[in-house]
Amino acid sequence: MAEKIENVMRLYIDMDNVLVDFTSAIDWPSAEQLAAANGDHSDVPGIFAQMTPMPGAIDAVIELAKVYDLYILSTAPWKNPSAWTHKVEWVQKHWGADESSPVYKKLILTHHKDLNQGEFLVDDRTANGVDGFEGVHLHFGQADFPDWQATKDYLLKMADRNEE
Repeated sequence: MAEKIENVMRLYIDMDNVLVDFTSAIDWPSAEQLAAANGDHSDVPGIFAQMTPMPGAIDAVIELAKVYDLYILSTAPWKNPSAWTHKVEWVQKHWGADESSPVYKKLILTHHKDLNQGEFLVDDRTANGVDGFEGVHLHFGQADFPDWQATKDYLLKMADRNEE
């Protein structure tokens, strides 16, 4: 197991509605596909491959990965196995699939985010263990962290303080 780099804080970032604009694919499934998924967009096979990045997310990850031990920490729907594959493919599409990627082999898919140890977690919800995460939860999309600019600025300030 790789050791944590000394004095570098660990940062986890959620995918859906944080890195990935889930609503960008809301009109993608046909009525038949949506009905087969009991009306749950998350359970429509292939939907995760259709989504676009949140504004500023791609560049924020590149910049934050320079000062944090950064991981993508997401949950994939249990009833939609294609989501697991498409989340990996989405990460590789936007940051690359080789060792030069800032998130190379740093994607964690889990329903128990509280099992991960680190200083910060950027997530738009408190579900799937976020409410039990022992570090600081930056509630993305809310007043203090409404977008990637505000979130990135805060995290860069915290990284600077850690280096002092």
